[in-house]
Amino acid sequence: MTIQSAERVSHSDASDNYVFQRSLLAYQKAAEIIGGNVLEIGTGSGYGVSIIAPHAAHFTTIDKSTPPEGVLPETGNVSFLKMKVPPLQSISSGCMDFVIMFQVIEHIKDDFGMIAEIKRVLKPGGRLIITTPNKLMSLTRNPWHLREYTVDEFKGLIGCYFDNIEPLGVYGNGKVMQYYEKNRRSVEKILKYDFLRLNKHLPRWMLRIPYDLMNRLNRILLLKRNRELTDSICTSDYFLKKADEECFDMFFIATK
Repeated sequence: MTIQSAERVSHSDASDNYVFQRSLLAYQKAAEIIGGNVLEIGTGSGYGVSIIAPHAAHFTTIDKSTPPEGVLPETGNVSFLKMKVPPLQSISSGCMDFVIMFQVIEHIKDDFGMIAEIKRVLKPGGRLIITTPNKLMSLTRNPWHLREYTVDEFKGLIGCYFDNIEPLGVYGNGKVMQYYEKNRRSVEKILKYDFLRLNKHLPRWMLRIPYDLMNRLNRILLLKRNRELTDSICTSDYFLKKADEECFDMFFIATK
């Protein structure tokens, strides 16, 4: 049996719905703002392409891996570039009206260099829309992440290159918080078996397979035990407001 990484959220796996709907919100909110030439850093499984592309004059999306077949339109205003970042190779300075980057910066070794590159490719007045998990709301160490940020730490990163920042956060209503609490209790039960606190101390590469196995199993069990709740969560159960320590994700808009 193939275990799908917890880092590649699927719209077709019901056990991912809680996370998928939160991820979808970022694209929907960005679609209300973007226009002109838009660059996405981190195509992922590609579910955001159909949301963003209709609002862009041209949409360039990049990733280190090719997205699944059929995600990218064969014609139209969408281009895909396969590359590792930073730098943003072959992308000219001052050519983008918007850059979007959702749940990616925590994977980037040179996070400061990445933000500097984004500023470089933006036009004057261009905007970056970026999300990342709030580490104060993370339930366990994620070995796929090089780091996670608090709101203040993320302000410090973005603020090194952008003076104009709107620091928003992603929050959930009572239904979302009910699922989060069930998830928290379930994760705590699993971690009780980690007597040696290996989750805290082992190298990240050693934890990735066990993390994915346990995370997938946990999501499946939560779905079986709470099917109605899990299935009922939708994008409208999440919302944006000024970021504080209780947001799930930071959702920052920075203007060059």
